[in-house]
Amino acid sequence: MTSPAVNRSDPASIWQSRFVCVTVGAVALIFLAAIQSLAVTTVMPVVSADLDGDRLYAVAFAGTLATSVIGMVAVGSWCDRGGVLAPLTTAVVLFVVGLLIAGLAPTMPLLVLGRLVQGLGTGGQTVALYVVVARVYPPALHGRVFAAFSAAWVVPSLIGPFLAGAVTEFLHWRWVFLGVAGLTVVAFALVVARLHGQPLSTDDPASGRVWPRLVCAIAVATGALGLSLAGELGTWAWAAVVASVVVIGLASRPLLPRGTLVAARGLPSVVLMRGLIAGALFGAEIYVPYLLIDEYGFSPTWAGLGLTAAALAWAAAADVQGRFGDRLGNVRITVIGSALLVTSLVIAAVTAIGHLHPAVLIGGWAFAGAGMGLMYPRLTVLTLAYSTPQNQGFNSSALSISDSIGAASAIAVLGLVFTALAGTDAGFPAVFAIAGLLALAALIPGLRMGHAHERQ
Repeated sequence: MTSPAVNRSDPASIWQSRFVCVTVGAVALIFLAAIQSLAVTTVMPVVSADLDGDRLYAVAFAGTLATSVIGMVAVGSWCDRGGVLAPLTTAVVLFVVGLLIAGLAPTMPLLVLGRLVQGLGTGGQTVALYVVVARVYPPALHGRVFAAFSAAWVVPSLIGPFLAGAVTEFLHWRWVFLGVAGLTVVAFALVVARLHGQPLSTDDPASGRVWPRLVCAIAVATGALGLSLAGELGTWAWAAVVASVVVIGLASRPLLPRGTLVAARGLPSVVLMRGLIAGALFGAEIYVPYLLIDEYGFSPTWAGLGLTAAALAWAAAADVQGRFGDRLGNVRITVIGSALLVTSLVIAAVTAIGHLHPAVLIGGWAFAGAGMGLMYPRLTVLTLAYSTPQNQGFNSSALSISDSIGAASAIAVLGLVFTALAGTDAGFPAVFAIAGLLALAALIPGLRMGHAHERQ
């Protein structure tokens, strides 16, 4: 049993008076996370050049995703055993501290360290906000809340990449990190004021040991980091890749619903699909501004705009899913979303091979955003629909863990491939082609998700 705020007969509006403050506060945190994500993707080519850290380029992304798994497990377990405000507070503090370390880092290894700390907070914050949605809003509003979360990327998609590039050009890339840290403190103050005093605890808290899952989470993060750093081992690189994949596979099993790795029908397939599409998109996305800067001579400001169309398409498609998701159904959303993602990756690969006009790459990448906008919030809605108050934290963290494992692993492997092909024309096409295969593989669990009680 959850708090009295959850009532299935409530009017279908997330903006009514008793929800509006929570909605605004949560969306503000998502907004700032979006700003940070888009900004770092845009400016990292400049950061790695400034700090002589090209070999750690992929690690700066994959490391954050790897440590986020630890944050997800810790906060998910914490939420299942009581309230949500304390875990959310801890996660936000770690996020801000990580941003400060990265923003002040004099070397690339220290910047990566800041990104690792930031990942702890990012993962925990995501899970905590999912549990806030589950315990504050009635189930009929979950789809609309997650559509609002996706829509929180609209303004960042319009100004985030461009602003990050402009800040880097005219001030310094450090302010991309430090500025978001300051704004996050302000946004969280609003969240605390709105959630304080609300009954966010479950009346039937989960029990059992937490430390085995934390050990597994640390092992997964270690394996993902090992995967990212495998390229430093020379001829032993691919042996390290195999060992890291084995560690990730074994350690992730207790963190995910039973049957996830074999695409069992229902929630396991929901969680697995999330990891595959995250790997396909985020593994390739970091190379879009890289390609625009390296091959086409774009400035950081204009390279950032290469991600704008995709982010706008993501938000628009998420709104469509929020309004018509039940009418479309899970199978149609899977097929349409996957087709859009694969199409985008094919366009990116062909652009890199044929040295086509950069407008082809930028326009084609919008299809990736549209596909993800349909699929991402739908998978979150399904996860909560398959959950009970006793496992909302576990299932929410499992979804985010799959997301991070998929993205971190794909970024690491694609980084190795790209580095191995350095000096040739095959690097960018290979990255986009491998990501396209991952997107196709997502159809397997996507067609096995079934239906819970998401239809209201």
